[in-house]
Amino acid sequence: MISQFLIAAPSSGSGKTTVSRGLMALLIKKGLKVQPFKCGPDYIDTKYHTAVCRRPSINLDTFMASAGHVKELYARYATGADACITEGMMGMYDGYDRDRGSSAEVAGLLNLPVILVVDAKSAAYSVAPLLSGFIHFRPEIRIAGVIFNRVGSSRHYEMLQEVWGICPNRRAWYRNHVIWGWISAIRKERTHWKS
Repeated sequence: MISQFLIAAPSSGSGKTTVSRGLMALLIKKGLKVQPFKCGPDYIDTKYHTAVCRRPSINLDTFMASAGHVKELYARYATGADACITEGMMGMYDGYDRDRGSSAEVAGLLNLPVILVVDAKSAAYSVAPLLSGFIHFRPEIRIAGVIFNRVGSSRHYEMLQEVWGICPNRRAWYRNHVIWGWISAIRKERTHWKS
């Protein structure tokens, strides 16, 4: 069985690309074959994915292609992979016509669980209604986990854990540039990972 998920966020600038590349690199370092995908017609992020995974990153664009074609592309390129990571675009429900063409549409079409990247800078308990909204807005879109980005301290992280603990059967991760040492894919040769 292939591990697969979609990385999404409430808005652009939350850290989806950095988190996606970081997870791809981590899984490759562990010896897995990772197939990258990108929602929408983006051609820049796919280059970052390809550089990390050494496999072509494939665009999944429901605006320019039919749902059937997107499913076929996903199935074809997922073959032989141990893990498939799809990076969303913009905010999770932002598409060309409301949510048409959005990351949520792709997640639903391919039945992918979603890991939400939340920029937690200057927020703690206010994240609760945000997460609740994403979890309950469209229950068929499964929010499987959250990565809190830009966590300022261990106390800040504890507060965020309490918020995520409100949602049963959920897992929480957090990313901190200093603790995990994430560096741009542009300097991928010098990327350092700490467990």
